[in-house]
Amino acid sequence: MSNKKTIFRCQQCGYVSPKWLGRCPDCQSWQGLVEEMAIKKSSRGASLSSRAQPLALADIPFESEDRLQSGIGEWDRVLGGGLMPGSIVLLAGDPGIGKSTLLLQAMAQLAQTRRVLYVSGEESPQQLKLRALRLKIEAPNLYIFSENSLEALLEVIEEKPPEIVAVDSIQTFHSRQLDLAPGSITQVRECTARLMREAKERNIGIFLIGHVTKEGSIAGPRALEHLVDTVIYLEGDRTHTFRLLRAVKNRYGSTNEVGVFEMKELGLEEVPNPSQLLLAERPKGVAGSVVACSVEGTRPLLVELQALVSTTGWMQPRRTSMGVDSNRLSLLLAVLEKKLGFNFAQHDVFVNVAGGVRLLEPAVDLAMTTALVSTYLDRPVPPDLVIWGEVGLAGEVRGVGHTAIRAMEASKMGFSKYLMPKSNADRLSQELAGDCIGVRSLQEVLEIVFNKG
Repeated sequence: MSNKKTIFRCQQCGYVSPKWLGRCPDCQSWQGLVEEMAIKKSSRGASLSSRAQPLALADIPFESEDRLQSGIGEWDRVLGGGLMPGSIVLLAGDPGIGKSTLLLQAMAQLAQTRRVLYVSGEESPQQLKLRALRLKIEAPNLYIFSENSLEALLEVIEEKPPEIVAVDSIQTFHSRQLDLAPGSITQVRECTARLMREAKERNIGIFLIGHVTKEGSIAGPRALEHLVDTVIYLEGDRTHTFRLLRAVKNRYGSTNEVGVFEMKELGLEEVPNPSQLLLAERPKGVAGSVVACSVEGTRPLLVELQALVSTTGWMQPRRTSMGVDSNRLSLLLAVLEKKLGFNFAQHDVFVNVAGGVRLLEPAVDLAMTTALVSTYLDRPVPPDLVIWGEVGLAGEVRGVGHTAIRAMEASKMGFSKYLMPKSNADRLSQELAGDCIGVRSLQEVLEIVFNKG
């Protein structure tokens, strides 16, 4: 009898059904189940002699390994100091965001002293050569292999093992053992699992590129996060030049770090001082414009946060936010209405973070409320003022972490006044204090900054 049977697998969540269904019972997506031929695995397990034996933790040999650094500071920072040998890293992001460009630049830097294999299932060697010439890349140890067969790639690695392998992209690869089209969730998982075994057995570092769809899950990185060691996302608006590289999973380092890049003609260039570029075109003396200090990982960023409140004749006013959480904006508007008496019922409210940066931490609450009050009253804030702090539902201003590095970054950028929670101001050392303004509530902000009781 044949050892194959027909199953139907959801291409979004991986749910398996013996019959076709119009809607997936697991993720509730429509028309997602695709017919596949599944191979029955033998029920006979491996013999005891061929299986790995359990070892006592104290008996496991260990030698510390140096990380493989590329020389690109922002790239190495997000990876936790460099690539760990024997690990597999997934680089994900929206199509056209610059993943292939960044990976090729990083591999070229690593190829200065190491043998690197760049495998592309999307571009021919001539196309990659053209991209390398445009980026002015010269790497004698960077080898290009245009292939989308997993078995062919494994044969090349076995013949002459490289130290680092880059696969662009994992959605284009397929295994001959599966009678499925490339890009299906089964093919993607199988190829990733076999590459993971190859990385562990040969102690080589492997980079995978994965595309993120609009939902972020169709045969993409979300189906692979549990398989790989590190997941990093390249984020940014393609209409802006800035790109943020974030780690959302890292077995060998912190997930709090962020790398900042700028897209230029010669590719992505690291930005060692992003605050200076983000504030370069900031208007001064304009109502609704404030400077907020946000910490991404261990790096403080000074960004311009803009707010605009305008009268509307519509029954349902607009609430639009770019770069900040829309739910957080609604919460802060409710606090301003309830605790300070402002009325936004007949006003459209727009909040924007200049430069296309996304602010995730609650420490930007105080800056957002100050910008909203500034534009509502048409009163600009002092141009040398930097603001940070969390706002609670009672209108209180709560303390946040990393006060010292926020103040040092603001001082380095030429700002002399800091508006922060009172609890943070009391703990700030005298050397960094400067003109420090500590507040306990939004009412104190209204009195101190806008001279309104």
